[in-house]
Amino acid sequence: MGFKNILENILARLLVVLMSLMVLNVLWQVFSRYVMGEPSPFTDELARFLMIWLGLLGAAYVSAKNGHVAIDVLVKRANAKNQRLLKRVVSGFIILFCLASMVTGGGWLVYTTYELKQLSPALGLPLAYVYIVIPLSGLIVVYNKVVEILTD
Repeated sequence: MGFKNILENILARLLVVLMSLMVLNVLWQVFSRYVMGEPSPFTDELARFLMIWLGLLGAAYVSAKNGHVAIDVLVKRANAKNQRLLKRVVSGFIILFCLASMVTGGGWLVYTTYELKQLSPALGLPLAYVYIVIPLSGLIVVYNKVVEILTD
């Protein structure tokens, strides 16, 4: 079992935990609002943060499985050699995008929020902890695409 498979398993389990936490969080919000008559002050913010983590780590997981929506009209019409070339070009663009926007831009966002000591209003959580998932998922996508290019 290679590192890629171990990473996929960790991501899959983490996504299940995040989704479970989000369901429990929203259930608590509904219960506290409609049964107890006073909504919980932190659940809205926590649901938002969990959704950020779930979406970005989910995208990284799907990149490992090649499960993203794709327009493959050109690829299907090409011969085997050109199919490989097109897939590598697309993977290269994905790598460039992730490095430029997610890793570099996300890293800058994490650094800035950490240095400014920005806290979330309801939870008091440092926003750098919330945003760290952006460069992390970008690195995972880059890793998956590099492995895809090398093993193709």
